[in-house]
Amino acid sequence: MLCQENTIHYCSWTFVVGGVLYLLRQITTHTPYGRYVDTKSPGMMVPAKAGWFIQELPSFLVPVLLFLTTESLPGIGRHFLLWTFCLHYFQRTFVYSLLTKGRPCPLHIVVSAVSFCSVNGLLQSHHMLHCSQYHSEWHRDTRFITGLLMFFTGMAINIHSDYILRNLRKPGDVSYKIPRGGMFELVSGANFFGEIVEWCGYAVASWSLPAFSFALFTICSIGPRAYHHHRYYLEKFKDYPKSRKAVIPFLL
Repeated sequence: MLCQENTIHYCSWTFVVGGVLYLLRQITTHTPYGRYVDTKSPGMMVPAKAGWFIQELPSFLVPVLLFLTTESLPGIGRHFLLWTFCLHYFQRTFVYSLLTKGRPCPLHIVVSAVSFCSVNGLLQSHHMLHCSQYHSEWHRDTRFITGLLMFFTGMAINIHSDYILRNLRKPGDVSYKIPRGGMFELVSGANFFGEIVEWCGYAVASWSLPAFSFALFTICSIGPRAYHHHRYYLEKFKDYPKSRKAVIPFLL
């Protein structure tokens, strides 16, 4: 498959602009998911487990199919980065979605997520397999090693934080509680912080515009969610730790 360089740049900058616009939108309104879903509003709802599985699957499936059906450029680092990307979405699709205890999600949110994950999966994998230019020793480069350390650290934080959130409630309990332990001692959105670190690490290891654009979009999309959660906790719980920040330890 030939590298579609112009398409890669167009999609990447669309992610950058779209991320900034989404950030501005979330300043004034909540995306209808989780605790912010109005269950009385009309429209189809998708069960949480099915919704997460469906919307995350394209980000895993598209790169795998592209790898299996096209001839890719050689390189240890290139292929390792591709499978690193897939590892995150394997966990989100086949592990997280089956364990989640979240609320049903509006169908249009799931459809939007499927569309984004399909395009992003194609963008990241096509660029990595057919367009990226790395020297033969890239897997020993400081950026590659540092980025991967960030990625796996962020992934560990994300998975551990999700574990804490899942175990906050006993079966049948629907009330919200203060999350404690792990990175939650520093930020309200520990799971979001972990994912942000992941994709910033991936951008450093990849050192590419598509990876940067996805990391920026991630920050713009889930950063405000962490802020909304933080404000919710402060308003709901009088004993909520005042030292915690929203998403960036000690800063924000």
